[in-house]
Amino acid sequence: MHFYIMTLFPEMVMQGLHTSITGRAIQKGILSVEAVNIRDYAFNRHNSVDDYPYGGGAGMLMQAEPVYQAYQAVEEKICALRRRTFPEGIKPSTAKPAEEYETAGDEQSENLPGAGKVQDTGTRVIYLSPQGKTFSQGMAEELAKEDELVFLCGHYEGIDERVLEEIVTDYVSIGDYVVTGGELPAMIMVDAISRLVPGVLHNDVSAQFESFQDHLLEYPQYSRPEIWHGKRVPEVLLSGHHANVEKWRREQSVIRTAKLRPDLLEKAELTEHERELAQLKENVEKYYK
Repeated sequence: MHFYIMTLFPEMVMQGLHTSITGRAIQKGILSVEAVNIRDYAFNRHNSVDDYPYGGGAGMLMQAEPVYQAYQAVEEKICALRRRTFPEGIKPSTAKPAEEYETAGDEQSENLPGAGKVQDTGTRVIYLSPQGKTFSQGMAEELAKEDELVFLCGHYEGIDERVLEEIVTDYVSIGDYVVTGGELPAMIMVDAISRLVPGVLHNDVSAQFESFQDHLLEYPQYSRPEIWHGKRVPEVLLSGHHANVEKWRREQSVIRTAKLRPDLLEKAELTEHERELAQLKENVEKYYK
């Protein structure tokens, strides 16, 4: 899978993503990450890419042309790559626009400019913005089906609306708060999506049993020693009885979700017994004493 991150701070994303699991996957050739410096496409001798916004207001705005030129350069690379991979034609995009994802409590507009628009090449261009749909595990699963993804990182007071309308296919937010730029949100998305690409994790099965996979939080886990600070590992985990262990883990996931994220249970598929577990206040309180 190929990631392209259009940014003013390429060293930030490259240093962060070339470590740990994503770094190992890049070394193995399973992933590729390229940071495209938007300043390289500035049209002045100072490599400036911002200017004052029309109508006044605080701060500066990223100009349309450098962003568009950077995008064009990325598209040329993607087209060349696809011609080598699919000589008889361009492989179509498989993931759905971000506006189609269900996100609990999401009240953003369904008609954002450019949202869901796909270019002729089918390239997904994701603009990290508080205006977008909130990123979720379900969105990560769908985006992991793509062969290429392009991320656009804004700075200052944002980016000229005209270029967003021209190139962006998906507006995505990582939460209802403000950060300095789009680099950290892009890195979070790349990390979450990469984990779902076959071969990235040492054990591909592990990605199927993590938090949010079944709208449940992950069960508690324990390692050696058996007793630590007077706290003993639950006996069932020492029993060697795999069916009982899996049953215990599932129940603990239900109880933990009921305590910490009860909103997730609305979408979880639970048995009658599991629903009773989630509703028993004493179970939840006992678990978290």
